[in-house]
Amino acid sequence: MKDFKVGLQLYSVRDDMAKDFKGTLEKVKEAGYDYVEFAGYFGHSAQEVKDILDKLELICCSVHQGPELFIEKGQEAVDYLKTIGAKYCAIPWYGIENYENGNFPKTIAMFEKVGKLLKKNGIQLTYHNHDFEFKLLDGEYILEKIYAALPGLIEGELDTCWAKYAGVDPVSIIRKYKGKMKTLHLKDFTCNKLASGPVYALIDNSGNEIPTSKEDNGFAFRPLGMGMQDFTAILEAASYCDIDYVIVEQDESKDMPALDAARISRSYLRSLGI
Repeated sequence: MKDFKVGLQLYSVRDDMAKDFKGTLEKVKEAGYDYVEFAGYFGHSAQEVKDILDKLELICCSVHQGPELFIEKGQEAVDYLKTIGAKYCAIPWYGIENYENGNFPKTIAMFEKVGKLLKKNGIQLTYHNHDFEFKLLDGEYILEKIYAALPGLIEGELDTCWAKYAGVDPVSIIRKYKGKMKTLHLKDFTCNKLASGPVYALIDNSGNEIPTSKEDNGFAFRPLGMGMQDFTAILEAASYCDIDYVIVEQDESKDMPALDAARISRSYLRSLGI
């Protein structure tokens, strides 16, 4: 199996980051992660972030950043990423309303503009999916339509949890996009019924929560190896498809402190030889 670069999506420990930015990164390093993916900087300048990373011998492989920031701030927003060393920038969430009801072309035009700006600066735009991108639009998955519309400008950052929850085999998606995906989210979960609607708060373009009603299907995030994912098959596919970075993410940890969950996930990957 490939010698993957193992990272942690820092959204997993966001509450700890808000309280003690540097101390939390120290604990992430101690847990065995050499790479991190940011989801917010908690008021720190790019140079401050870079200095902390360098001191701890951590590498920023990627960030999660809404595309609107690059439309609003342009090169200034890109320069932040360049300073902290990010190679990839993932669109973390873009609600389904931006694709349906004739909005798909407008959304793709914005992604294209952002992708070109980032690529000009040596950063690859990627797309981090949820389950709703596996809804059909004109006979194709929304996610696949996004990939097809912007070849080379946007790559996948497949979230294996949301693919599986949508009822789609993550292995099949990884293999289908061999060579077009270098970062992969490893996320485990349990539930009683797949593909049974939103199990997270839906957010509109203004950042407001959209009320939802859903069946309680027992959905819960889990550390890697404690849920229903087949990570042996996922990682074999990732190795075959030459993915470089496997990034652990756990959106919520209700049964234990988030850092403990991150440690368990890292230990599990070690047990698989990673």
